[in-house]
Amino acid sequence: MVKVGVKAPDFRLQNQDDNYVSLKEFAGKWVVLYFYPKDNTSGCTKEACDFTESFKDFEKLDAAVLGVSPDSTLSHRNFIDKQNLRITLLSDPDKKVLKAYGAWGIKKNYGKEYEGVIRSTYIISPEKKVSEIWSNVKVRTKRKNGEVRHVEIVKETLKELQKK
Repeated sequence: MVKVGVKAPDFRLQNQDDNYVSLKEFAGKWVVLYFYPKDNTSGCTKEACDFTESFKDFEKLDAAVLGVSPDSTLSHRNFIDKQNLRITLLSDPDKKVLKAYGAWGIKKNYGKEYEGVIRSTYIISPEKKVSEIWSNVKVRTKRKNGEVRHVEIVKETLKELQKK
């Protein structure tokens, strides 16, 4: 299981354009790595659109945003085209990276247990250390004073980490 302060597991996965992407390529740069269950589902669409909406903010923070799911590269291309996404989506059909990061496991829904993607987000430092982890992410949380978006929490945490 990945923990804050440890070296982030490296990976080499295909993106939506069938090009291989590895963590090593982002040496010296911050990485926001998020795991999500399925392209074109409501929560996953909100999350991807929220990250796309904040794309320029993450660029200004010198951070790459990478989304990972077990979906195919073709599914990712369709998702990106349909939603006008600007983020990179990586395909992990064998679930090796999902498992390495602890984003694959037992879930419960309506009393039934099954294996699946545990919606998770990791901030990885330029030195490739895990700096922050969110597990069982709620994309948007309703509060008395309005809705809180996970992407805003990630952005604010990244800014704080960069001050250290």
